Amino acid sequence: MSDILQAMFHRRAIKAFAPVEIPQALREQIVDAARHAPSSFNSQPYRLFWVESSPSKATAAKLCMGQMPAATASALVVAVADIGSLAATSQAQLEWMRRSGFTDAKIRDYERTAKIGRILFMPGPFGIFAAVKWAIFRLVNLWKTMGMPPLFRQDLLKWAMKSTSLACENLMIAAEAVGLNTCPMEGFDGRRLSRFLGLSTRYHEIVMVIAIGKKSPAYAEPPQWRRPLEATVTVL
Repeated sequence: MSDILQAMFHRRAIKAFAPVEIPQALREQIVDAARHAPSSFNSQPYRLFWVESSPSKATAAKLCMGQMPAATASALVVAVADIGSLAATSQAQLEWMRRSGFTDAKIRDYERTAKIGRILFMPGPFGIFAAVKWAIFRLVNLWKTMGMPPLFRQDLLKWAMKSTSLACENLMIAAEAVGLNTCPMEGFDGRRLSRFLGLSTRYHEIVMVIAIGKKSPAYAEPPQWRRPLEATVTVL
């Protein structure tokens, strides 16, 4: 079995951590793995906040309702869906393509794709543009097979949260691969934690908080149960 599969099968949600420091080199490996997760249009619509200083971690842990994983972790990673970064990300990729010697045709293709994305993802004032586009797509869908792109703000955040979750999974598997442990948490005060991190209610949504560290020797993992494959997978 490959090391990656071993990490996947051995990963558990650890509820208590030992007081150890995570070296900067390991931290960079873990977050680098997260940013290499796939995302729609390579838009990478997320931000990761690595909270490790004692005062900040104490505050964040309190806003996670004082859960044991949050209170004992070496660091907390707050994964945030970010729809406000889309234009800057596409512009950064365009500049990278120019520096990297992509052909003019490839650059024009990307510029065209990015422009279409901006048009599709622009809800407009009070969601007016989104409503008009929704009506158009619904009419076209009556006779043509097609998907519905995210149009309204909540749809965009939901879309961004999918990519954010993929980055979180990469992060947790990477942590396991380098000998650390994690615990993803959804129990937190989103309003206060957003304010603590300086997030915008318009562009940001906290997806999860991941406690990361080294499992405490005193913590005994309970047996793990998963549904059998035939109850989960349908082969057509």
